[in-house]
Amino acid sequence: MEDHTEHVCIICGHAKEEGITIVSQFICEDCESEMVHTDADDAKYHYFIHQMRQISMKTHV
Repeated sequence: MEDHTEHVCIICGHAKEEGITIVSQFICEDCESEMVHTDADDAKYHYFIHQMRQISMKTHV
C-alpha cells in the first residue's frame, strides 16, 4: 500500500509526497538530490547545513 500523505520539506518548505524522514523531519526527493550533488564550496551548501540543523534542534527540545 502506498502512502500518498504530503509532508512539508524542512529545506524548501513545500508539501511533497516523496522523500525521506530523518528523526521526525521530512526532506523531499528534490532537495535530497540537490544536497548530495552540491559542492561544499557552493553558497547553497551552507543553506542546506543551516536547514538540516533543525533536525538536531528539534530532538533536543
